[in-house]
Amino acid sequence: MTSWIGRTAAEIAAAVQEKRATPREVVAEHLARIERLDGRIGAFRVVRAEAALAEADEVAARGDLAELPLAGVPVAVKDNLAVRGESMRIGSAATPDTPSDHDHVTVARLRAAGAVVVGLTNVPELCVFGTTEGVHGTARNPWDTSRTAGGSSGGSAAAVAAGLVPIALGNDGMGSLRIPAANCGLVTLKPGPGVAPPIDDSNWFGMSENGPLATTVEDARLLLSVIADTEFVRPDEPATLKVAVSLRSPISGVTIGKPYTAAVREAAGLLIKAGHQVRRADPPYPLSLGFTSLQHWTAGTSVDAEGLDPKQLTRRTRVHAAVGRRFVSGVRAGKGREELRRRLEPFFAEHDVLLLPALARRSPKADPWHERGWLRNILVNTNYSPLTPPWNLTGWPAMAVPFGTLPSGAPCAVQLVARPGSETVLLEVAAELERRHPWERTAPLD
Repeated sequence: MTSWIGRTAAEIAAAVQEKRATPREVVAEHLARIERLDGRIGAFRVVRAEAALAEADEVAARGDLAELPLAGVPVAVKDNLAVRGESMRIGSAATPDTPSDHDHVTVARLRAAGAVVVGLTNVPELCVFGTTEGVHGTARNPWDTSRTAGGSSGGSAAAVAAGLVPIALGNDGMGSLRIPAANCGLVTLKPGPGVAPPIDDSNWFGMSENGPLATTVEDARLLLSVIADTEFVRPDEPATLKVAVSLRSPISGVTIGKPYTAAVREAAGLLIKAGHQVRRADPPYPLSLGFTSLQHWTAGTSVDAEGLDPKQLTRRTRVHAAVGRRFVSGVRAGKGREELRRRLEPFFAEHDVLLLPALARRSPKADPWHERGWLRNILVNTNYSPLTPPWNLTGWPAMAVPFGTLPSGAPCAVQLVARPGSETVLLEVAAELERRHPWERTAPLD
């Protein structure tokens, strides 16, 4: 019997389209793996076993099965996006346990494309932090289960890296796709505004974008195309790009660990061999960037916490929201983000792509961070993931791409950033790195 575990979404969809596999057998095999392994990983808050099998049968009965881009593909959805019939808890005890009466538009597009939603994945409370733990569970890195998967799309990333699903949906407000993808050895792309539909209620003043988590660039392109309802077509001829390479942290005083700088240097070497024009150049980050990031990060949480019972929020979330309250009006005005864009635009007029580390160091231990103090959480998050927030503040597309390994054997990663509208350019650079430096796609859990 053919196993579909570890296969890409593209491979599974092709097999279902060609009647070499049925949606039910594909989904059932992944559900069995979830039942066997997720107790060690903590990827899912809810597993929709019976509903997913019933929906798999509905996909099999569709007259357009042969044309469905995600025919029979099991997917996981981050627990801040509505899935019809399931509650949306956003990692908190303060949110209502009431089933949603509709699908978020990205989920509806997944279903329309033939995908089967097998479950909703764990997130930190209100999707605030770069580690995923709380009252609904702790998401661990499948490559090193002593470490957090990252956050806030930590459960979705863990599910894909563990082979529980081939692809998953997440979103990114200050790095929430790229941080867990980098930890877990996955490909992701945070698109620019207007590419994919935003989160319904909270998109952190337009900074948060929905995007894919996948094990290959092809699958990331496929999932992004479905949720964006746009084809990200590969160009006939590869372009020669001007690539800037930076090893500097955007946040003053934070250093980048050697495995991450080494990964960037090696990736730069491969892009030189591919014919691109590559040179060292640091973006002109302002000294105020750390404070600007903190203002937007906390203000977004302050808005999200409105109407929730503060007694049911964890202390770190309450403090985060209280700090952000004073910044909400200024953040809404948008001057800080506009000034940052103006400062960085000349750099991106001169360079097509920026290559930089995805993280500064490996992820923290998978500890109960939700029980720790606010300042300790802030310091841990800032010291390990200072390189993602600038690209939410500007709104520019950014990717995390697996590249190399850490001394522990867990994956390392690089980040790619480009000017607005350059999602296809980033996908092509990522595909170039994948061809020249392929990575192990699934954590060896068996």
